Amino acid sequence: MMKFLLTFVLLALASCHAFASDPSPLQDFCVAVNDPNSAVFVNGKFCKDPKLVIADDFSFTKFRYPGSTSNPLGSKVTTAFVDQFPGLNTLGIATARLDFAPYGLNPPHIHPRGTEMLLVVEGTLHVGFVTSNQLNNTLFTKVLTKGDVFVFPQGLIHFQLNIGQTNALAFAFLSSQNPGLITIANTVFGSKPPINVDVLTKAFQVDNKLINYLQAQS
Repeated sequence: MMKFLLTFVLLALASCHAFASDPSPLQDFCVAVNDPNSAVFVNGKFCKDPKLVIADDFSFTKFRYPGSTSNPLGSKVTTAFVDQFPGLNTLGIATARLDFAPYGLNPPHIHPRGTEMLLVVEGTLHVGFVTSNQLNNTLFTKVLTKGDVFVFPQGLIHFQLNIGQTNALAFAFLSSQNPGLITIANTVFGSKPPINVDVLTKAFQVDNKLINYLQAQS
């Protein structure tokens, strides 16, 4: 009987460790503190007293009007993440409106904490994502028109380009209230302080003049 109980306990402990995992992160980092009085975030945000919640907390109206595409990229992304739409807190979902001028681009970027599903409402978009090194950096691309949907897996580099001669509109839906956004060019060439030029010249196999130029643009 003792051997049976010991075996049962060991199996139970092994199962607990096998299936245990951390919750998905909702912030870039969370430095642990031992003093509860020093704690700042609870699941990324403090929660409003339920007795004070109103219907407006679950409504977002900033998608009513087009975003300005008068910029070098010719695109504007209006986000409804938890920072802009507090009612999303703890719900695990977010959305965004994407406006494109003719040939406007939403440049290569990643969402480290969320998968994205894109719905084209107007126009024609060339979209794509690149797999990880493990899958040989394979590029998947598709031309989408009104009513089409495309999904970008979590954490993979992706982009959207308006290939039409008219404005385009799309909406994105993401599987996290705070999916994060890392624009590749801005991150690599616009970090503060800047990444050492020697690192970038070797990584991209170009001369330092080009790296200095790119860093100056960010």
